[in-house]
Amino acid sequence: MFSPKNFFSLTDVSPKNLFLLDQPVWNTLLQLDTFFNSSFLNSINSYVCEGVLLKNKEKIFIGEHTKISEGVVIEGPCYVGSNCFLAPGAYIRPYTVLLDFSRVGHCSEIKSSILMPYSKAPHFNYVGDSILGNHVNLGAGVILANYKLDGSVIKLKTSTGLIDTGMNKFGSIVGDQSSLGCNSVLNPGTLLPKKYKCRALSSLSGILCN
Repeated sequence: MFSPKNFFSLTDVSPKNLFLLDQPVWNTLLQLDTFFNSSFLNSINSYVCEGVLLKNKEKIFIGEHTKISEGVVIEGPCYVGSNCFLAPGAYIRPYTVLLDFSRVGHCSEIKSSILMPYSKAPHFNYVGDSILGNHVNLGAGVILANYKLDGSVIKLKTSTGLIDTGMNKFGSIVGDQSSLGCNSVLNPGTLLPKKYKCRALSSLSGILCN
């Protein structure tokens, strides 16, 4: 039920070793440090202008034909694929993976997350410890919160009981082709199925899968 294959098409995902296919989807986030430490090679393959700040540059990968605007901050270790777009003011924090054709917009912040191909966090978004599937779109101001007020471990409520994720920072899993309305908030530990739609100003929590 919680396999990555239930939320995402993995056909176009590269690097192929990013997801743990035989484990719950959130465990992929737990192994991002292993991914960067064991199989990651730094390489800057697109033009980076002087107005871009690269922190820990030796731990940053940027693919071909990616456009990075002035005022962007990228902090390694992180992976930015090919044909991506980063708008002015975008902040890419460590342990972030932006796959091919993904977009991070003005004043959007991504932390310890995966954006799959063609996903968009285009306007004033925060994405923390989360995975956005293929062709996901976040409306302006959408927040994927990743930390409970009491700092406790995030547990998922299912029909058979609670699942302890072992994470006190865990945002959301957003299935392929989902769209979230402006200024919506996904609370920690929210799971959305493929093609999920929510209207503006929504507050979502828990497992909302089909």
